[in-house]
Amino acid sequence: MYNPEKKSALIPSSEITDEAVFRQRRTLIKASMTGAAGALLGYSAGVTANTSATGFRTSEELTSKKTVTTYNNFYELGTDKGDPARYADRLVTDPWSVEIDGECNKPGKLTLEDVLKPHDIEERIYRLRCVEAWSMVIPWNGFSLGDLLKRFEPNGNAKYVAFETIVDERLPGQRVPVLEWPYREGLRMDEAMHPLTMIATGVYGEDMPNQNGAPLRLVVPWKYGFKSIKSIVRISFTEKQPPTSWNMSAPHEYGFYSNVNPEVSHPRWSQAKERRLAGESKGISSLFTPKVDTAFLNGYADQVASLYTDMDLKKHF
Repeated sequence: MYNPEKKSALIPSSEITDEAVFRQRRTLIKASMTGAAGALLGYSAGVTANTSATGFRTSEELTSKKTVTTYNNFYELGTDKGDPARYADRLVTDPWSVEIDGECNKPGKLTLEDVLKPHDIEERIYRLRCVEAWSMVIPWNGFSLGDLLKRFEPNGNAKYVAFETIVDERLPGQRVPVLEWPYREGLRMDEAMHPLTMIATGVYGEDMPNQNGAPLRLVVPWKYGFKSIKSIVRISFTEKQPPTSWNMSAPHEYGFYSNVNPEVSHPRWSQAKERRLAGESKGISSLFTPKVDTAFLNGYADQVASLYTDMDLKKHF
Protein backbone atom coordinates (compact mmCIF):
# COMPACT_ATOMS: atom_id res chain seq x y z
CA MET A 1 0.00 0.00 0.00
CA TYR A 2 1.18 3.53 -0.70
CA ASN A 3 2.89 5.21 2.22
CA PRO A 4 2.68 9.02 1.80
CA GLU A 5 5.49 9.47 4.30
CA LYS A 6 7.95 7.56 2.12
CA LYS A 7 9.57 9.96 -0.31
CA SER A 8 11.92 9.23 -3.19
CA ALA A 9 15.11 11.23 -3.53
CA LEU A 10 15.95 9.65 -6.87
CA ILE A 11 15.17 12.69 -9.03
CA PRO A 12 16.04 16.13 -7.63
CA SER A 13 13.63 18.96 -8.31
CA SER A 14 14.73 21.47 -10.89
CA GLU A 15 13.68 24.99 -11.57
CA ILE A 16 10.04 25.63 -12.41
CA THR A 17 9.52 26.26 -16.11
CA ASP A 18 7.70 29.43 -17.06
CA GLU A 19 3.98 28.86 -17.71
CA ALA A 20 4.21 30.22 -21.23
CA VAL A 21 6.72 27.52 -22.07
CA PHE A 22 4.36 24.82 -20.81
CA ARG A 23 1.78 26.00 -23.30
CA GLN A 24 4.19 25.06 -26.05
CA ARG A 25 4.84 21.43 -25.25
CA ARG A 26 7.41 20.80 -27.95
CA THR A 27 9.45 23.80 -26.81
CA LEU A 28 9.16 22.57 -23.23
CA ILE A 29 10.43 19.10 -24.06
CA LYS A 30 13.41 20.33 -26.02
CA ALA A 31 14.28 22.91 -23.36
CA SER A 32 13.94 20.48 -20.49
CA MET A 33 15.94 17.63 -22.00
CA THR A 34 19.17 19.61 -21.79
CA GLY A 35 18.88 20.09 -18.06
CA ALA A 36 17.39 16.68 -17.38
CA ALA A 37 20.51 14.68 -18.17
CA GLY A 38 22.06 15.58 -14.82
CA ALA A 39 18.96 14.40 -12.99
CA LEU A 40 19.07 10.84 -14.28
CA LEU A 41 20.66 9.17 -11.28
CA GLY A 42 21.24 5.73 -9.78
CA TYR A 43 19.37 2.50 -10.42
CA SER A 44 21.60 0.13 -12.37
CA ALA A 45 19.42 -2.16 -14.48
CA GLY A 46 21.85 -4.60 -16.13
CA VAL A 47 19.76 -4.75 -19.28
CA THR A 48 22.04 -7.36 -20.84
CA ALA A 49 25.11 -9.13 -19.56
CA ASN A 50 27.46 -7.07 -21.74
CA THR A 51 25.69 -3.72 -21.51
CA SER A 52 26.40 -0.90 -19.09
CA ALA A 53 23.04 0.58 -18.15
CA THR A 54 21.07 2.47 -15.53
CA GLY A 55 17.37 2.53 -14.85
CA PHE A 56 17.04 5.70 -16.91
CA ARG A 57 19.84 5.26 -19.47
CA THR A 58 21.33 2.46 -21.52
CA SER A 59 24.18 2.20 -24.00
CA GLU A 60 22.14 -0.14 -26.18
CA GLU A 61 21.37 1.11 -29.67
CA LEU A 62 18.03 2.87 -29.87
CA THR A 63 15.36 1.32 -32.02
CA SER A 64 14.92 3.53 -35.07
CA LYS A 65 12.37 6.32 -34.82
CA LYS A 66 10.67 5.03 -37.95
CA THR A 67 10.16 1.58 -36.43
CA VAL A 68 8.95 2.99 -33.10
CA THR A 69 6.38 5.17 -34.81
CA THR A 70 5.15 2.76 -37.48
CA TYR A 71 5.22 -0.69 -35.85
CA ASN A 72 2.75 -0.47 -32.97
CA ASN A 73 0.03 -2.13 -30.98
CA PHE A 74 -2.81 0.36 -30.42
CA TYR A 75 -6.05 -1.52 -30.90
CA GLU A 76 -8.18 1.61 -30.76
CA LEU A 77 -6.70 2.39 -34.18
CA GLY A 78 -6.69 -1.17 -35.52
CA THR A 79 -5.16 -4.59 -34.92
CA ASP A 80 -2.52 -4.55 -37.67
CA LYS A 81 0.91 -3.24 -36.63
CA GLY A 82 0.67 -0.56 -39.33
CA ASP A 83 -2.87 0.58 -38.43
CA PRO A 84 -1.92 3.02 -35.64
CA ALA A 85 0.27 5.12 -37.94
CA ARG A 86 -2.19 4.70 -40.81
CA TYR A 87 -5.14 6.01 -38.81
CA ALA A 88 -3.31 8.31 -36.39
CA ASP A 89 -5.23 11.36 -37.62
CA ARG A 90 -8.46 9.83 -36.28
CA LEU A 91 -7.27 10.41 -32.70
CA VAL A 92 -8.16 13.97 -31.63
CA THR A 93 -6.01 15.14 -28.70
CA ASP A 94 -6.96 18.82 -28.46
CA PRO A 95 -8.69 19.54 -26.16
CA TRP A 96 -7.73 16.80 -23.66
CA SER A 97 -8.58 16.24 -20.01
CA VAL A 98 -7.94 13.58 -17.38
CA GLU A 99 -10.44 12.64 -14.67
CA ILE A 100 -8.94 11.61 -11.30
CA ASP A 101 -11.28 9.96 -8.80
CA GLY A 102 -11.72 7.18 -6.28
CA GLU A 103 -9.94 6.76 -2.96
CA CYS A 104 -8.25 10.16 -2.74
CA ASN A 105 -8.73 13.45 -0.92
CA LYS A 106 -8.44 15.73 -3.95
CA PRO A 107 -10.29 14.26 -6.94
CA GLY A 108 -10.73 16.43 -9.99
CA LYS A 109 -10.63 16.90 -13.72
CA LEU A 110 -7.45 18.30 -15.23
CA THR A 111 -6.68 19.74 -18.63
CA LEU A 112 -3.50 18.64 -20.35
CA GLU A 113 -1.83 21.89 -19.32
CA ASP A 114 -2.82 21.26 -15.69
CA VAL A 115 -1.24 17.81 -15.82
CA LEU A 116 2.02 19.04 -17.33
CA LYS A 117 2.51 22.37 -15.58
CA PRO A 118 4.16 21.23 -12.30
CA HIS A 119 6.47 18.69 -13.91
CA ASP A 120 9.87 18.98 -15.51
CA ILE A 121 10.05 16.83 -18.63
CA GLU A 122 13.05 14.49 -18.75
CA GLU A 123 14.35 11.84 -21.11
CA ARG A 124 14.48 8.21 -20.01
CA ILE A 125 15.72 5.41 -22.23
CA TYR A 126 13.75 2.26 -21.45
CA ARG A 127 13.24 -1.09 -23.09
CA LEU A 128 9.69 -1.98 -24.09
CA ARG A 129 9.08 -5.74 -24.25
CA CYS A 130 5.96 -6.94 -26.05
CA VAL A 131 4.23 -10.20 -25.32
CA GLU A 132 4.65 -11.19 -28.99
CA ALA A 133 8.38 -11.72 -28.20
CA TRP A 134 9.83 -8.51 -29.68
CA SER A 135 11.33 -5.54 -27.92
CA MET A 136 12.49 -1.99 -28.55
CA VAL A 137 14.81 0.53 -26.89
CA ILE A 138 13.03 3.89 -26.81
CA PRO A 139 13.96 7.38 -25.55
CA TRP A 140 10.79 8.49 -23.75
CA ASN A 141 10.11 12.03 -22.58
CA GLY A 142 7.98 12.48 -19.48
CA PHE A 143 7.89 12.43 -15.69
CA SER A 144 7.30 10.06 -12.78
CA LEU A 145 3.73 8.84 -12.39
CA GLY A 146 4.15 8.98 -8.62
CA ASP A 147 4.73 12.73 -8.75
CA LEU A 148 1.36 13.13 -10.44
CA LEU A 149 -0.49 10.75 -8.12
CA LYS A 150 0.72 12.47 -4.95
CA ARG A 151 -1.07 15.65 -5.98
CA PHE A 152 -4.43 13.96 -5.38
CA GLU A 153 -3.59 12.64 -1.90
CA PRO A 154 -4.55 8.95 -2.14
CA ASN A 155 -6.04 7.81 1.15
CA GLY A 156 -5.47 4.67 3.21
CA ASN A 157 -7.92 2.66 1.12
CA ALA A 158 -6.01 3.26 -2.10
CA LYS A 159 -4.27 -0.03 -2.85
CA TYR A 160 -4.43 0.08 -6.67
CA VAL A 161 -4.44 2.62 -9.50
CA ALA A 162 -6.77 2.04 -12.45
CA PHE A 163 -6.45 3.69 -15.87
CA GLU A 164 -8.83 4.11 -18.80
CA THR A 165 -8.22 5.28 -22.34
CA ILE A 166 -10.36 7.37 -24.66
CA VAL A 167 -13.57 6.12 -26.25
CA ASP A 168 -14.38 7.87 -29.52
CA GLU A 169 -16.53 6.69 -32.42
CA ARG A 170 -13.96 8.15 -34.83
CA LEU A 171 -11.40 5.52 -33.80
CA PRO A 172 -11.71 2.64 -36.29
CA GLY A 173 -10.55 -0.07 -33.90
CA GLN A 174 -13.33 0.72 -31.44
CA ARG A 175 -15.99 0.02 -34.05
CA VAL A 176 -15.35 -3.71 -33.64
CA PRO A 177 -15.58 -5.74 -30.42
CA VAL A 178 -11.97 -6.91 -30.36
CA LEU A 179 -11.90 -5.85 -26.70
CA GLU A 180 -14.44 -4.40 -24.31
CA TRP A 181 -13.99 -0.63 -24.57
CA PRO A 182 -12.64 1.48 -22.98
CA TYR A 183 -9.22 -0.11 -22.70
CA ARG A 184 -8.45 -0.59 -19.01
CA GLU A 185 -5.25 -1.18 -17.11
CA GLY A 186 -4.11 -1.14 -13.50
CA LEU A 187 -1.17 -1.25 -11.15
CA ARG A 188 -0.73 -2.00 -7.50
CA MET A 189 -0.06 1.24 -5.61
CA ASP A 190 3.59 0.44 -4.89
CA GLU A 191 4.15 -0.34 -8.58
CA ALA A 192 2.53 2.94 -9.59
CA MET A 193 4.62 4.93 -7.12
CA HIS A 194 7.91 3.29 -8.11
CA PRO A 195 10.41 5.82 -9.57
CA LEU A 196 10.77 3.80 -12.80
CA THR A 197 7.05 4.13 -13.62
CA MET A 198 6.43 7.16 -15.79
CA ILE A 199 3.87 9.20 -17.66
CA ALA A 200 5.33 9.67 -21.12
CA THR A 201 4.52 12.79 -23.13
CA GLY A 202 6.81 12.16 -26.10
CA VAL A 203 9.54 10.17 -27.83
CA TYR A 204 12.82 11.23 -29.42
CA GLY A 205 12.53 14.74 -27.94
CA GLU A 206 9.24 15.43 -29.69
CA ASP A 207 5.59 15.36 -28.67
CA MET A 208 4.06 11.90 -28.42
CA PRO A 209 2.79 10.80 -31.85
CA ASN A 210 -0.86 9.79 -31.87
CA GLN A 211 0.02 6.23 -32.85
CA ASN A 212 2.19 5.90 -29.74
CA GLY A 213 -0.50 7.06 -27.32
CA ALA A 214 -0.71 10.85 -27.42
CA PRO A 215 -0.91 12.97 -25.44
CA LEU A 216 -0.28 10.97 -22.24
CA ARG A 217 0.61 7.31 -21.89
CA LEU A 218 1.94 5.06 -19.17
CA VAL A 219 5.37 3.39 -19.38
CA VAL A 220 6.14 0.55 -16.94
CA PRO A 221 9.44 -0.83 -18.23
CA TRP A 222 9.55 -4.13 -16.35
CA LYS A 223 6.11 -5.23 -17.60
CA TYR A 224 4.89 -6.33 -21.01
CA GLY A 225 3.99 -3.45 -23.28
CA PHE A 226 0.21 -3.85 -23.11
CA LYS A 227 0.34 -2.70 -19.47
CA SER A 228 1.57 0.72 -20.65
CA ILE A 229 -1.87 2.09 -21.49
CA LYS A 230 -2.10 4.84 -24.11
CA SER A 231 -4.13 8.06 -24.42
CA ILE A 232 -5.17 8.15 -20.75
CA VAL A 233 -8.38 9.99 -19.86
CA ARG A 234 -9.11 8.61 -16.39
CA ILE A 235 -7.07 7.60 -13.34
CA SER A 236 -8.85 6.03 -10.35
CA PHE A 237 -7.58 5.02 -6.92
CA THR A 238 -9.25 1.76 -5.86
CA GLU A 239 -9.26 -0.54 -2.86
CA LYS A 240 -9.82 -3.68 -4.93
CA GLN A 241 -7.78 -4.94 -7.85
CA PRO A 242 -9.24 -3.26 -10.95
CA PRO A 243 -10.28 -5.15 -14.09
CA THR A 244 -7.81 -4.92 -16.99
CA SER A 245 -8.67 -5.34 -20.65
CA TRP A 246 -6.52 -8.28 -21.70
CA ASN A 247 -7.14 -10.12 -18.44
CA MET A 248 -10.89 -9.66 -19.00
CA SER A 249 -10.56 -10.86 -22.59
CA ALA A 250 -8.31 -13.89 -22.00
CA PRO A 251 -7.56 -14.47 -18.30
CA HIS A 252 -5.70 -17.73 -18.96
CA GLU A 253 -3.26 -15.87 -21.22
CA TYR A 254 -2.87 -12.43 -19.61
CA GLY A 255 -2.55 -11.94 -15.86
CA PHE A 256 -2.97 -8.75 -13.88
CA TYR A 257 0.73 -8.35 -13.12
CA SER A 258 2.12 -9.13 -16.58
CA ASN A 259 5.73 -8.91 -15.43
CA VAL A 260 8.34 -9.85 -18.02
CA ASN A 261 9.27 -13.36 -16.95
CA PRO A 262 11.05 -15.80 -19.29
CA GLU A 263 9.96 -18.70 -17.07
CA VAL A 264 6.25 -18.07 -17.65
CA SER A 265 5.20 -18.93 -21.18
CA HIS A 266 2.23 -17.51 -22.96
CA PRO A 267 -0.09 -20.49 -23.61
CA ARG A 268 0.60 -20.20 -27.35
CA TRP A 269 4.33 -19.39 -27.36
CA SER A 270 7.43 -19.18 -25.18
CA GLN A 271 8.57 -15.92 -23.58
CA ALA A 272 12.11 -17.19 -23.02
CA LYS A 273 13.55 -15.27 -25.98
CA GLU A 274 12.86 -12.00 -27.77
CA ARG A 275 13.78 -10.24 -30.99
CA ARG A 276 15.18 -6.73 -30.57
CA LEU A 277 13.99 -4.25 -33.20
CA ALA A 278 17.24 -2.38 -33.63
CA GLY A 279 18.41 0.98 -34.93
CA GLU A 280 18.96 2.78 -38.20
CA SER A 281 22.36 1.15 -38.75
CA LYS A 282 20.70 -2.21 -39.38
CA GLY A 283 17.90 -0.86 -41.56
CA ILE A 284 15.00 -3.12 -42.44
CA SER A 285 16.96 -6.16 -41.33
CA SER A 286 16.32 -5.10 -37.73
CA LEU A 287 12.91 -6.74 -38.06
CA PHE A 288 14.63 -10.06 -38.65
CA THR A 289 17.45 -10.01 -36.10
CA PRO A 290 18.21 -13.23 -34.19
CA LYS A 291 16.39 -13.74 -30.92
CA VAL A 292 18.18 -13.26 -27.61
CA ASP A 293 17.41 -14.45 -24.09
CA THR A 294 14.67 -12.50 -22.33
CA ALA A 295 15.84 -10.83 -19.11
CA PHE A 296 13.80 -11.36 -15.95
CA LEU A 297 11.67 -8.27 -15.25
CA ASN A 298 13.02 -6.94 -18.54
CA GLY A 299 16.43 -6.32 -16.96
CA TYR A 300 15.13 -4.17 -14.07
CA ALA A 301 15.14 -6.88 -11.40
CA ASP A 302 17.62 -5.02 -9.19
CA GLN A 303 15.12 -2.19 -8.88
CA VAL A 304 11.72 -3.89 -8.72
CA ALA A 305 12.12 -7.54 -7.65
CA SER A 306 11.57 -6.48 -4.02
CA LEU A 307 8.00 -5.49 -4.94
CA TYR A 308 7.22 -9.19 -5.39
CA THR A 309 8.99 -10.77 -2.43
CA ASP A 310 7.26 -14.00 -1.38
CA MET A 311 4.92 -13.86 -4.40
CA ASP A 312 4.67 -16.85 -6.70
CA LEU A 313 5.23 -15.11 -10.04
CA LYS A 314 4.13 -18.17 -11.97
CA LYS A 315 0.76 -18.02 -10.21
CA HIS A 316 0.56 -14.23 -10.19
CA PHE A 317 1.65 -13.84 -13.81
